[in-house]
Amino acid sequence: MIQIGDHDVPVVKGGLYDRFRSNPPLSVIAAESPDTDLSWFRGITKEKVDMGFASYSPNFYYENSRVTAIFTADLARLRELMPPGVLEQVQPLQIWPGRGVVALTAYAYHYCDNDSYNEIGLSVVTNKPGSSNWGPFSLMGQSFADDFWGYVLKLPVDTELAEVRGVVGYNLPKWLTRIDYREGESNVIVNIFDSETGKLGVTLETQKLDVSSSKEALVTNSFTNIDQQGQLTTGYTTSRQLRHGSSSSADDVKLTLTDGSLSRFIESLDLGRMVKYEYVPDFQAALYAPKPLASATGK
Repeated sequence: MIQIGDHDVPVVKGGLYDRFRSNPPLSVIAAESPDTDLSWFRGITKEKVDMGFASYSPNFYYENSRVTAIFTADLARLRELMPPGVLEQVQPLQIWPGRGVVALTAYAYHYCDNDSYNEIGLSVVTNKPGSSNWGPFSLMGQSFADDFWGYVLKLPVDTELAEVRGVVGYNLPKWLTRIDYREGESNVIVNIFDSETGKLGVTLETQKLDVSSSKEALVTNSFTNIDQQGQLTTGYTTSRQLRHGSSSSADDVKLTLTDGSLSRFIESLDLGRMVKYEYVPDFQAALYAPKPLASATGK
């Protein structure tokens, strides 16, 4: 058990977080995972920060996988779910009348500064603070630049360490539940269980894509939200995508909902056509601590 803010949190005894509190020397990572390419991380400097607890930014994610399905959703509902203070700075992108866009992502963090865990992200795609909202043109611009902005609606995780760090340090809507991320021969199956009943709540089944010819790409995902003092903040993740592929075929994604709380929430968004599917079996990432939106600088 360790202390994070006012919380007692169980961690893996002898794990990376137990030993190094988000600041392990890369020499340790190289020794423990000799097949991991650490060249990208050597060009990034960590700094000690106060996030409601002492930590280091950015947080490193050395070996990871994810799948993302991007759907249209009811624009009025998305606006309703965003705080007024956030809506003054960013708005959901409208890709056609009455329809916005949400991204549903399943992450498997196999090896990172926080040991290992799974996470589900459900986010509204928005414009960048201070920029015009040109709907589909803004979405295309973000896509071409690999620089995406959003507001996070839900972010369940399956370890208490990830939950508490996310809530206290990043002001994100995390809670603890069971998440199974499994890879088959030709597909990825993610089962998300209801935190209240323990029953299966949501299943995301996606097809593996051919990534043999993919080239390395850097992608930035930023979020805007409100911290515990009511201040507007922004944080971001830069991802080094080593193997990745995408598709617009609805046959590549199957989303199954039940009567669980997360399922009911997703149903309230009135999901429509799938806009894009991303299969990223191999990526690395650096997650930066949030800063006040007014003082955040360009990345």
